[in-house]
Amino acid sequence: MSRDRPAWELEFEDDFDGPALDATRWLPTYLPHWSGSEAAAARYRLEGGRLVLTIEPDQPPWLPERTGEMRVSNLQTGTFSGPVGSAIGQHHFAPGLTVVEAQQERALYTPSSGLVEARVAMALPPGTMAALWLIGFERRPEESAELTVFEIFGDEVGEGRALVGMGVHPFGDPRLTDTFRKVPVEVDVRELHTYAAVWDADGARFSVDDLELASVPAAPDYPMQLMLDVFAFRGPRPPAPELVVDRVAGHRRMR
Repeated sequence: MSRDRPAWELEFEDDFDGPALDATRWLPTYLPHWSGSEAAAARYRLEGGRLVLTIEPDQPPWLPERTGEMRVSNLQTGTFSGPVGSAIGQHHFAPGLTVVEAQQERALYTPSSGLVEARVAMALPPGTMAALWLIGFERRPEESAELTVFEIFGDEVGEGRALVGMGVHPFGDPRLTDTFRKVPVEVDVRELHTYAAVWDADGARFSVDDLELASVPAAPDYPMQLMLDVFAFRGPRPPAPELVVDRVAGHRRMR
């Protein structure tokens, strides 16, 4: 995708060089309207100009009645929900969800199209996952699709190779079909690499280190928020997963 870079204008960037997480860019929580703030709070640290997302031994399960022992540390660039007891909230990953903690609407970075990229490294034991994805801000229920820039499971990482998930999940968007796939990539995920997606209503293209690996014919064209995270699915056990983030950037196409 590097040949297209002159056509892009930077509109969002964080290189994590500051002493604290930038609250104008990130909310350190994971869909707190479904679980409450305590279970949704991210565990992270800033060191050497990089963000490290991790799962700590005392971290509570996110939503045990729905996802069992799953724990998650996530940064997101927006939040929105209806009142407690309602079903109005972002990312309906299962039927019958209700809001347990109402969220004030905050849209820090919610592009409708563009180029998003992250330079990251990760240490992923079996039973863990790291990802960068976008979900519909969901002011309207149908504006709910997911655009996955990368999704990597520790069980699918080998020596110098990994299966990298990329594509679109429609969720409640009737205009889209599921075009998510896992692409075998010769990459050492323990080292820093740049994962990126370019999208608009006509489709999306996905790359690792500027090498295009997949494309899909349709993608969301409404406000989306970034979700940057690491998951552990089997409860607290060493070693802990880590997602090391050197830089995240978003670009819009120059007119």
